[in-house]
Amino acid sequence: MNRVYNFSAGPSMLPLPVLERAASEMVSYGESGMSVMEMSHRSPDYETIINATETLLRKLMNIPDNYKVLFLQGGASTQFAAVPLNLIKRTGKADYIVSGQFSGKAFKEAQKLGYDVKCIATSKEDNFDHVPVVTKDMIRPDAAYLHICFNNTIYGTKYPYIPDTGDIPLVADMSSCIISEPVDVSKFGVIYAGAQKNMAPAGLTLVIVREDLLDYAEEKMPTMLEWKTMAENGSMYNTPPCYTIYIAKLVYEWILGLGGLDVMKEMNVKKANLLYDYLDSQEYYIAPVQKESRSMMNVTFVTGDADLDKKFASEAAKAGLKNLKGHRSVGGMRASIYNAMPYDGVVALVEFMKEFAKNNPKK
Repeated sequence: MNRVYNFSAGPSMLPLPVLERAASEMVSYGESGMSVMEMSHRSPDYETIINATETLLRKLMNIPDNYKVLFLQGGASTQFAAVPLNLIKRTGKADYIVSGQFSGKAFKEAQKLGYDVKCIATSKEDNFDHVPVVTKDMIRPDAAYLHICFNNTIYGTKYPYIPDTGDIPLVADMSSCIISEPVDVSKFGVIYAGAQKNMAPAGLTLVIVREDLLDYAEEKMPTMLEWKTMAENGSMYNTPPCYTIYIAKLVYEWILGLGGLDVMKEMNVKKANLLYDYLDSQEYYIAPVQKESRSMMNVTFVTGDADLDKKFASEAAKAGLKNLKGHRSVGGMRASIYNAMPYDGVVALVEFMKEFAKNNPKK
């Protein structure tokens, strides 16, 4: 089997046991005589799948009973509009922290809709090399919510803290760190995430929303963006992304089989520490992110020479270390070491980095 180490930021690698299980059930799921991709979403077989997926996720993340779990479409980017459309009517205004590209896009989307939204903090002037520290007194007391992006995929930063918002609902885009470690869901009003980094293939968007926040949707908003409608219809107001939800179910089972999110965090910390410890021990590569804001999912680094960076990504790919080129907006390299990346993959990357540095001295 010619499997490579795929460091893509998303769509990203999936656990091999999940792929093997899915392959074994591709032609016929259970006794159904058909693939999950062929099933009616209204069939008893599929109803069992989607219900089990929600049950497993609730167990995995310890989601309180007063939160709804929605399996949607459109990517996390669709939620940039859905969040204000569903929540801002509470008070008519909302606050945002801009710590990277996607939180910036979410902020601009809310502005585009004509709402009273305010960026209360940003690290843009420092090229997003850290997460801004925000205290409760910085948030407008009549804000309908505070929006953050918990892990910044492009820049390789993550919130080292959960902002204290008091009674103001905290809304978090967790696309690139969802189910990578335990999170106290009760500290958030809404959590949303695209699935293609840690949970499933592209096509599924997860929304976890506190029930008391379901009654503030704009009257003229598109039905497909209204969380309450989706909650009342069990995420099946229309045909959901059936197969992607099924893969998410297998991923949740895989993590629970390993011991849950506490064990998952231990594994992810071990991988991240290996890579960061090497970066901190040498001078050839530069890690631009401030240490207190480092992500354990997306590790960014550069040589300081654009030509060397390009050569690094090319030679790494030939060595079976794929998709290490940094995002086009920042350059350099980015190793996305999500849940499915094995420890041996990071070992292989560090060894390659050592060899590359030895064989390619800087001018």
